[in-house]
Amino acid sequence: MLAQDFGWLNDVVRAKRTPRLPVVLTRDEVKAILGALRGREWLMVMLLYGTGLHLRECLSLRVKDIDFGRNEITVREGKGRKDRRTMLPAAAREPLRARLAQLQATHAEWLRQGVAAVHLPDALARKYPNAPTDWAWQWVFPASDLCLHPRTGIRARFHLHESVLQRVVKEAVRRARIGKHVGCHSFRHSFATDLLRDGYDIRTVQELLGHADVRTTMVYTSVLNRGGHGVLSPADRL
Repeated sequence: MLAQDFGWLNDVVRAKRTPRLPVVLTRDEVKAILGALRGREWLMVMLLYGTGLHLRECLSLRVKDIDFGRNEITVREGKGRKDRRTMLPAAAREPLRARLAQLQATHAEWLRQGVAAVHLPDALARKYPNAPTDWAWQWVFPASDLCLHPRTGIRARFHLHESVLQRVVKEAVRRARIGKHVGCHSFRHSFATDLLRDGYDIRTVQELLGHADVRTTMVYTSVLNRGGHGVLSPADRL
């Protein structure tokens, strides 16, 4: 430390971020990207676009968070560290069922090998000592190997790392020949924009996204008002 006095800082103003419009995909572009994916990665991208989940929210889904009876997905400690519910898309129901059936067989094998434990929040792990190996607490998208928790020192399984899907999406976008700067978050943007385009109320979209303030959701109305969406170019009147 230099231990130098910076003087009076009360009048310092925090710099504001320049507002940027989100990258939004057309439905045809989403179809093209999905067409370049298979299996687990296809299902993850389908959930990102079909539910508006953040990438981290998708990867941290557990078996107990999927409710096929109510067609709902529960997001735990999502946006703003709050729980919320979103829809389970019909297009993802059967692929997700197949995924869980395959995962349940794998979980049974992991139990026999003694490597079925998953990481839980500290309080839950203490309260329910058998929960780490219970089927309901298993990750929907688990990592292949166990790892040591840096804080607790417990050796167990985390969910898949974000970089796995990020790399796959980047390659799928390249193969689909889409000339946009597309990331995993673009599917969440596209989810919100398409709901508003289909006439759903902005408060409903706000709730599904987990935004605390409707003004955050309002950015998608700006996307809808661009270019040919609702505005006729004067060039088209020539």
